Amino acid sequence: MSAVAVLGAGSWGTTLANLLAGKGETVRLWAYEAEVVEAINRTHENPAFLPGIRLHHGVRAFADPHEAVAEAPVIVSVPPSHAVRAVVSRLHDAVAPGTLVVSATKGIEADTLALMSAIFAECLPQARFAALSGPSFALEVCQGQPTAVVAASRDEATAHDAQRIFATPTFRVYSGRDVVGVELGGALKNVIAIAAGILEGLGLGHNPRAALITRGLAEITRLGVAMGADPLTFAGLAGLGDLVLTTTGSLSRNRALGVALAQGVTLERYNATHRSVAEGANTSRAAAALGARMGVELPITQKVCEVLFSGKSAREAVPELMGRELKSEQWR
Repeated sequence: MSAVAVLGAGSWGTTLANLLAGKGETVRLWAYEAEVVEAINRTHENPAFLPGIRLHHGVRAFADPHEAVAEAPVIVSVPPSHAVRAVVSRLHDAVAPGTLVVSATKGIEADTLALMSAIFAECLPQARFAALSGPSFALEVCQGQPTAVVAASRDEATAHDAQRIFATPTFRVYSGRDVVGVELGGALKNVIAIAAGILEGLGLGHNPRAALITRGLAEITRLGVAMGADPLTFAGLAGLGDLVLTTTGSLSRNRALGVALAQGVTLERYNATHRSVAEGANTSRAAAALGARMGVELPITQKVCEVLFSGKSAREAVPELMGRELKSEQWR
């Protein structure tokens, strides 16, 4: 294979680039930040987003995304969700028909409420699209810890191609066809992880965490089914698997944001001191708007959104959720 292009040199993009290079691929990694390009090419490390990890010599960083994707048969897209359209919309003429694009971004576009698949269908309609998601902390993947994810595409052959490209003895990739479900699961679990961090920051215990994870999964599934996803997807790696990891794992950026919110730190102050993006913040607002559009109730998401953007106290949000009208556990 010719060089694989990876767009986005945050912790996850750098990790996927390193994984592919370890399989023998020549990887062209585009980074927005000039200092990241320089550091990777000079020291084979990305101290800004993945400190302490020595990168494979097959990873080379680029400042120009056109140069990174030129004649690449596979493009892995990993910018933050708010930046994906700006990045890929400039690359239409550089991407050949039939190019495989694998999106590993977990989020929803704030202005349009579009999933990444919809953005690529609009900006790069000539490409074949797959979504990669599942429970996968970047650091543990770099450490070679056993990890399982799913690659989903509406075209079975495309899903299998993405599966084969990423699979290693320690990175197991399942295939699937429910793109909407895989993308929604990957995006909305970040919102529930912020809520889990809030519970931890308030000093609450295991009972509330279990309730949160279960009811969080219920509202993710409700919205997914309303948007045409298969409900079984949310019992899999991109649903329950990623939700459990992100709500309980100490490496979760979104959970850490929730802890800080419970301790009185504002989103603005948190962002000013953390370089990596906690996708769940913007996703909470987009998901709340999606729920309103689809007529789907998302009470946990709504409360997270209020804490983040409307000045609601984290301590007030919990009793408000608990005091809601009593109802059946199942929505059907």
